[in-house]
Amino acid sequence: MKNFSRVEFDVSVCRSQLSEMQQLLQSRRGLSERDDIIPFFRERQHLSAFLASYHPDISRYDRVAFEYDIFGDFACDLAIGDSVNRSYCFVEFEEAATNSIFITKPGRSTPEWSSRFERGLSQIIDGFWKLNDLERTDDFENRFNGRTIDYIGLLVVGRDENLELRERKRLEWRRQNTIVNSKHSYFVTYDKLYNDLSYRLARYQFSERIDP
Repeated sequence: MKNFSRVEFDVSVCRSQLSEMQQLLQSRRGLSERDDIIPFFRERQHLSAFLASYHPDISRYDRVAFEYDIFGDFACDLAIGDSVNRSYCFVEFEEAATNSIFITKPGRSTPEWSSRFERGLSQIIDGFWKLNDLERTDDFENRFNGRTIDYIGLLVVGRDENLELRERKRLEWRRQNTIVNSKHSYFVTYDKLYNDLSYRLARYQFSERIDP
């Protein structure tokens, strides 16, 4: 099992690492999961932790683990947690290529969901099943310091420029309506991930300044 590392989240470091993400996205259109994406985030712990901002009840970003196994049967690329609220975000990265989300087949006017997208989503769902299966056990409590946790899934895949308007709407609809066992799963492109994190980081810094 890959254990969680403790993180003292630093907003200034995160801002710098987010700028590096922007440079990466601007430097090339296609990104490999294993050669580009996972090494990039592994070297940037504070930015990786901030991906958990998709979870409304995570505010501390103080636990991070890469290639986190979910009780031996399944694993996710990145897991982030709030140790006090016992809230977690489980992340799957897929490649950023032309056909990462949809693929066009001869004789069909409507693109189909790609195998990479479906694989990433299936990994999240399988992880949810295992977490639900082991809840309220001693093993679960030893790992998460409680017999239940609140969690979401996040799938990051593809680029905005490869999506037509109709496919953007299909992705958005699926993002809004995919709930498994009352747990949300979010699907975002790497461009949307960058834009969302930029907006949230600005709000995070603002809230820090006005807190008494």
